[in-house]
Amino acid sequence: MRICLLSWEFPPRIVGGISRHVFGLAKSLAKMKNEVVVVTLDFPGVPDYEEIEDFKVYRSRTEVGHPNFLTWAFLFNHFLEKELAKAHKDVDFDLIHIHDWLVAPAGVSFQHLMNKPLICTMHSTEHGRSGLHNPDSYMIDGMEWWACYESSKVIVTSQSMKGEICGHFNLSGEKVDVIANGVDSEKYDINIDRRDVRRSFGVKDHEKLILFVGRLVPQKGVEYLIQAIPRISGRFPEAKFIIVGEGWMRSHLEWLADQSDQRWRINFTGFISDNDLIALTKSADVMVIPSVYEPFGIVALEGMAAGVPVVASQVGGLAEVIEHNKTGVYAYSRNPDSIGWGVERVLSDPGYRDWLVKNGYEKVRTQFSWTAVAEHTMDVYKRVLGEG
Repeated sequence: MRICLLSWEFPPRIVGGISRHVFGLAKSLAKMKNEVVVVTLDFPGVPDYEEIEDFKVYRSRTEVGHPNFLTWAFLFNHFLEKELAKAHKDVDFDLIHIHDWLVAPAGVSFQHLMNKPLICTMHSTEHGRSGLHNPDSYMIDGMEWWACYESSKVIVTSQSMKGEICGHFNLSGEKVDVIANGVDSEKYDINIDRRDVRRSFGVKDHEKLILFVGRLVPQKGVEYLIQAIPRISGRFPEAKFIIVGEGWMRSHLEWLADQSDQRWRINFTGFISDNDLIALTKSADVMVIPSVYEPFGIVALEGMAAGVPVVASQVGGLAEVIEHNKTGVYAYSRNPDSIGWGVERVLSDPGYRDWLVKNGYEKVRTQFSWTAVAEHTMDVYKRVLGEG
């Protein structure tokens, strides 16, 4: 099958989970002997065209920019359309698979121009992320509805997300397929010097490392982790907290940390390389995911694959990925005391910690591989093309 995956982010452009999702899906689809092409945006220092893991990557040069993100999104779709046309000259696609609303204009135009089926994966919604409260949010909401409307099939990563988009966009349940995210577990099968990694991030040998990884935006709930720090440090004075990621809330979160009198315990690293992130994750004592909205929560899989116990809010897709007291610990969303309790539960009982790590590791390896994601996605493709 000849497949085009269209995404605004793709490594090394990593903004959220879409980038890793598209890479993992493309790699596994290509291993199944499909001809896979990824069309995405350019990135400094990266070639406009390259072949990776048996699939092709076309990167569109966005020749006109704009400081307003929405205006820029519509501009880059124009250039993505041109890149799609170039790629289509080389490969006569059977279908096009878009990821989120940001590439909907180019994907829908190409669908109608070439009379090819369109598949859309919705990774989250504006309604769920931040609510509809201004003209921009209503416009994004409309773009998401349009992408779903134009698609032959819509894929989401959790039953929670399916309920959300079917209810909000009035979609038939038959149009929506649930395919969980995957994780490349093998990339965590490396040897590291845990002590050296921890020391490089300012964590001494006797200290406990509590890790957060994600965008610094409201839906990730980082402020509730910061509010939980006084409780956790009261029980574990040797606790240190590392917050990995970037986002427009960073300055506010650093201000909250300053107000807590615990700033010396907290390290905001910003964005770090994948290699450093893998090593840091494997070196953590606990990973905390305090989200208030999470359609799936791929970072939970990454924590489990790295052999780290996970404490997470019982929301959205996280509530489907984690089994409480077996593969992780649930905390109440927006509740610093509950988050603190979860971290204390893990740190205070080494046997319990080892139980969570063992079960989480086994679950990720058996249920959340990219091979399984690709196989389920191929089933969707075949049904759309009348082959299944």
